[in-house]
Amino acid sequence: MCGLIGFVSNVGDSSALMPALEQGMQCARHRGPDAVGTWNNDDVAFGFNRLSIIDLEHSTQPIIWGPEGEPDRYVLVFNGEIYNYLELRDELKALGATFTTEGDGESIVVGYHYWGKAVTEKLRGMFGFLIWDTKTKSIFGARDQFGIKPLYYTMLKEGVMFSSEAKGLHFASGTPTIDQTALQHYLILQYVPEPYTIDKNLRKIESGSRFTYQPGGKLKIERYFHPTFTPKKVEGEAAAQGLYLEIADALRDSVAKHMRADVTVGSFLSGGIDSTAIAALARENNPNLITFTASFDHEGYSEADVAAETARELGVQHVIKTISEQEFTDALPAIIWYLDDPVADPALIPLYFVAQEARKHVKVVLSGEGADELFGGYTIYDEPQGLRHINALPKPLRRVLGRAGRVIPDGVRGKDYIARGTLDLEERYYGNARVIREAQLPGIMTRYNPNVSVRDVTAPWYEISKGWAASDRMQHVDLFTWLRGDILVKADKMTMANSVELRVPFLDMEVLKIARTIPLDQKLTHNTTKFALRRAIESFVPAHVINRKKLGFPVPIRKFLAGDSYEWARNILANSGTAEFINPQAALALLDAHKAGTADNSRQVWEILVFNLWYQIFVSKSLVPQIEHKEYPVKL
Repeated sequence: MCGLIGFVSNVGDSSALMPALEQGMQCARHRGPDAVGTWNNDDVAFGFNRLSIIDLEHSTQPIIWGPEGEPDRYVLVFNGEIYNYLELRDELKALGATFTTEGDGESIVVGYHYWGKAVTEKLRGMFGFLIWDTKTKSIFGARDQFGIKPLYYTMLKEGVMFSSEAKGLHFASGTPTIDQTALQHYLILQYVPEPYTIDKNLRKIESGSRFTYQPGGKLKIERYFHPTFTPKKVEGEAAAQGLYLEIADALRDSVAKHMRADVTVGSFLSGGIDSTAIAALARENNPNLITFTASFDHEGYSEADVAAETARELGVQHVIKTISEQEFTDALPAIIWYLDDPVADPALIPLYFVAQEARKHVKVVLSGEGADELFGGYTIYDEPQGLRHINALPKPLRRVLGRAGRVIPDGVRGKDYIARGTLDLEERYYGNARVIREAQLPGIMTRYNPNVSVRDVTAPWYEISKGWAASDRMQHVDLFTWLRGDILVKADKMTMANSVELRVPFLDMEVLKIARTIPLDQKLTHNTTKFALRRAIESFVPAHVINRKKLGFPVPIRKFLAGDSYEWARNILANSGTAEFINPQAALALLDAHKAGTADNSRQVWEILVFNLWYQIFVSKSLVPQIEHKEYPVKL
């Protein structure tokens, strides 16, 4: 896992952007502190920061490769890991390919020569890469299926620039300009959905997409990943046991391949079933596994005891990082700098600290992200079943019932049931994070646009899934919104901030092949989620974990903002200079009501705080976070 940056010139003068490229490399130093590499000709300039994981002595980047007679034809920069690279190398050798390294990156560029753009479908891993073809004078690139690794770009008059870090592009694109649509989506979702960034000048290559570009032409982006959820009936205990065995075998294989590394691999462990399953399987490959967890010294916000008990039963060494409230607030500016875009998921804070602790022991960690989206870990996926009676009513009758429901006073039992039941799925479900309601936005945003709706984000995915079961459509939406916009952003940014590579074995194409066929009754029952997954892992996961609810790393922002951190938060809301975007009086009123105990506004306040700090760091530059990289000083 590393950091790349690349510039393609429209006029054959890549040197014009070299200063910006070099500064962008400095900003990505945390992604790859082990080595630095550059390559350029008149058309293209590539920069690379390497975190050495596989083939430590070789596989430096950029990688230059070519077939017989054209030894320098292709140049590759690649961020990520290809877990099936050994199998791909064997397949390519059978076609006559030769390799000069033992690394995973070379399999991408060699595969591109033999298979063209179809190489993306063969890659099992996480990646963002660029390949320059000196013969055709074109660049080809792609991002992994789930969006585990980031890839940003900016279109300039001089050409196009790509980077693993959005901040690395600011030296070419200039000070960020707030994208009002992206901000409006952020305030509802707590993250900026792809392909947007909060900066109007930058965009993301979407997950599961590939692209080509020739100097002076257009950036042509196409989607190659088209997941479908097609549940199969599981009738009888024998069929059920067969399903559970398939799941267990797929996970075991995925973890084994995710353990491929020439450095020590550890595992995060919250005490829930997802991280425990990964840690248990990782221990099968490494009996000396080290696991890590984070907790807060606040009653009700520490799962350290549960994680420690799990570690003891697994027989692994365990490290706990306890976070104080002062550490929490002191680290926030640096954390937001690492994030690039504002993400208001409080769980990213303990993730940052546990990654910091893990880096003292290991270079790679496994984690359980993706299990909920693939195996049905959210209870809301069962909502269509609960609403089926009201959904079955004729549409005109549902409209009448919806109007009647709106006059029912807030807090009256049944009001929310009627409100949600009288809406179509496409109208009521747009992901797991709904922090600020659309009806609240006009009072909070200074420039609220009524023509922008969060449903604009989900509409394309609902269009694709027409005719599917409702719960499958919800999972599909989450793959392209919540998972890639929140879960995987915080996973990548917080671990890379500490030069740690995070690997997510649940998000594997072979695991998806099975997960997409699981019927609803094997995902959700009346008293549990991820039913089939729980049954599949019960032979190797401690019994006390199997039926525990989802834990994660709980964060006490509700207590912090009503207590010792109140004045800290009030100062940020009042003095951030964001009044042209956020009404400061409205923000302060939310905070004061929270402190008074009349409403739990902690998530809304937190969301605005994160945006305000982001603005101070990247736009007004009135706040300089404490970032230190001794080998390669960061210039903001």
